[in-house]
Amino acid sequence: MLIQDILRRKRNAEVLDADAIHTFMRGVADGSVGDAQIGAFAMAVVLNGMNREEAIALTEATRDSGQVLRWHDLNLDGPVLDKHSTGGVGDLVSLVLGPWIAACGGHVPMISGRGLGHTGGTLDKLEAIPGYNVTPDDDLFRQLVKNVGVAIIGQTGTLAPADKRLYGVRDVTATVESLPLIVASILGKKLACGLDTLVMDVKVGNGAFMPTPEASRELAEAIVAIGSGAGTPTSVLLTDMNQPLADCGGNALEVHEALRLLRGEGRDSRLYQVTHALATEMLVQAGLATDAADAATRLETALVSGEALERFSRMVHGLGGPSDLAERPAHYLAPAPFTTDVVAPRAGTVNAIDTRALGLGVVELGGGRRNAGDAIDHRVGLSHIAALGQRVEPGQPLLRLHAASQADAEAVTRQLGAAFTLGEADSVTPAAPIHATLRQETSS
Repeated sequence: MLIQDILRRKRNAEVLDADAIHTFMRGVADGSVGDAQIGAFAMAVVLNGMNREEAIALTEATRDSGQVLRWHDLNLDGPVLDKHSTGGVGDLVSLVLGPWIAACGGHVPMISGRGLGHTGGTLDKLEAIPGYNVTPDDDLFRQLVKNVGVAIIGQTGTLAPADKRLYGVRDVTATVESLPLIVASILGKKLACGLDTLVMDVKVGNGAFMPTPEASRELAEAIVAIGSGAGTPTSVLLTDMNQPLADCGGNALEVHEALRLLRGEGRDSRLYQVTHALATEMLVQAGLATDAADAATRLETALVSGEALERFSRMVHGLGGPSDLAERPAHYLAPAPFTTDVVAPRAGTVNAIDTRALGLGVVELGGGRRNAGDAIDHRVGLSHIAALGQRVEPGQPLLRLHAASQADAEAVTRQLGAAFTLGEADSVTPAAPIHATLRQETSS
């Protein structure tokens, strides 16, 4: 089958069969398809779309373009499952969720990414821990998944290599905004991990990846249908990102917060609520709990017993980090040299937060990347971020700023202060942390 014929058919809005899509993606992976042809394919998909069968085939072809992890030879004593988020600010769920699920009998081979735009990256957070190796060899990765129950690492070159090339071309040809291409990119990498089940966290709000609630819902529905159609039971939680999920942002600061939750603290936080909801969905979907009440009991036991924290500690140590991070986090997670508060200019209630602006503030401080090769300062970030509906008085902190220098802090103070809209209302009711749960053929 000629690549030119595949491109012609998609250009003419014809439906491609699975063989054509697999042929094209094999060529993307092995280099026999050129960048110009990849760009032509991506543009044809953007302009003409794909039906559900095409989108499933594209996801499967992305998954199968490289190594697909297999676990049967390890004789695991529980299911293989994972979670993925579309990203946000203060979203450190993965750091808590992976070990928490492992403590409940799951095995979590979590392949994570770095920060993108205003959103923080799980790998960047973990690299705030001295010695933590996000690129272990396959044997160590597999043994940690078997013996600890969780390993959070970066994508290897052997997993879904076609996605890396396709995304690189999409990024420079204005073809990123296409639902089937987005879903295939997200799911192709995840399903290559050989999962029994997958739960997705799709963000909704001004700090979300998708621009509108309707677009977030459309993405969630597509993920459920395409993931399940590709053979992996998949559900999605739509969660709120109209304010940071945690009251902090920045790599080392978020590791501190993860340890706090794993110690059983912070149960009144939105972070805890979202993490607990995702964990509940994972346990029930994977058959590790009979229902939500059973899942809640198991999750509580894992926290109170210290088992969830222990799994995190064993993972960190197994990947080269210190064995006593949980006991001495301040010894290993270096603080920023300069801290100052950004204060309210007047009295009022926090009526709105520009979540994206807060995330970009962390990037400006050096806690994220402007360009792919930039080094990250893991010490910097924001903490004590005021919440929606919170009453503040003149001079009261809206957040605490952690910077490498006073000059760096002063450079972002105005934009961070402007991220908060203060009103006269006595109370504002923030959106619920969980907007909806979508499962195959059902939603709630």
